[in-house]
Amino acid sequence: MGSFMYIAILLAAIISTVHSCPPSDRAALLSFRAALNESHLGIFNSWKGNDCCHEWYGVSCDPTTHRIADINLRGESEDPLFEKAHRTGYMTGTISPSICKLERLSSLTIADWKGITGSIPSCITSLPFLRIIDLVGNKLTGSIPSTIGRLSRLTVLNVAENQLTGYIPRSLTNLSSLMHLDLRNNGIYGNIPTNFGKLRMLSRALLSRNKLTGPIPYSISYIYRLSDLDLSLNKLSGTIPPSLGKMHVLATLNLDGNHISGTIPPSLMNSRINILNLSKNAMEGYIPDSFDEKSYFMVMDLSYNKLKGSIPKSISSATFIGHLDVSHNHLCGQIPEGSPFDHLEASSFTYNDCLCGKPLKPCR
Repeated sequence: MGSFMYIAILLAAIISTVHSCPPSDRAALLSFRAALNESHLGIFNSWKGNDCCHEWYGVSCDPTTHRIADINLRGESEDPLFEKAHRTGYMTGTISPSICKLERLSSLTIADWKGITGSIPSCITSLPFLRIIDLVGNKLTGSIPSTIGRLSRLTVLNVAENQLTGYIPRSLTNLSSLMHLDLRNNGIYGNIPTNFGKLRMLSRALLSRNKLTGPIPYSISYIYRLSDLDLSLNKLSGTIPPSLGKMHVLATLNLDGNHISGTIPPSLMNSRINILNLSKNAMEGYIPDSFDEKSYFMVMDLSYNKLKGSIPKSISSATFIGHLDVSHNHLCGQIPEGSPFDHLEASSFTYNDCLCGKPLKPCR
């Protein structure tokens, strides 16, 4: 009976070892954890014991290989740990290069901790199974690793709301599986790569609030899945490619707060776009008289430009226009009557040369 118990215990120990994470993964995790300091929530209190696949907060393993597959650490969460503390998370420290020893890592989320500094480890691009990089809402500095294009499986790259600088790496356009790109609120400068259109799977490209210069690449119109393009609050110049108005699923186009010049392409007025913001640029010429029943705008903001002429009459044929702002231009003439103008306020039309009619003063 004693020998039977001994064998049973031995078998249990062997099974436990087989189904736990490898010591190398555990050591890499503990090294990663040593570079971070989180003193309010105690999220790392569970990182103890030999099996990092079992109840280590934010860590998940592949059920077959028992290698670490996902690290999901969010500073803003509905987890009971956060609700009990009645606060969001705050963490300082850096992202240790030891993370790169987790060879089977598929998803890396270290988001919204507000105080994490340092750079993105360049060795991260050596992780061949990585699909998600989400580092939003920290204080990371440095640049996006130049070899980011090596991550052939990457579908999400979110490094928004940090303090990154440098150029958009040329290799980024090799990410043929990338679906979501968010670089907002950083200090990234230079031109958008001319071959940006190689990102054929991209559905969201959010690049606002950086220091990007140069023209909007024509190749963006090749991204047939793109539904949301936000290039606002940069230093972009040149003209708007007319081909953007011919994209099949583009619904949001934010170009406000740049140095874009030239005329508004007529194709934008009867496109699939329903949120169009071209405000605070240097757009000239006339508002295109090319609205039709395909025109459906929840928002159209053309304010703070150099537009002249009258408000086109074809705008009345639009199926819907929820919010329209043409203020701070050089427009003149009578504001058309009826929809959508019967529900717009005077502030939508003020600071023009000689617009008149409701909701402004009557025309003489």
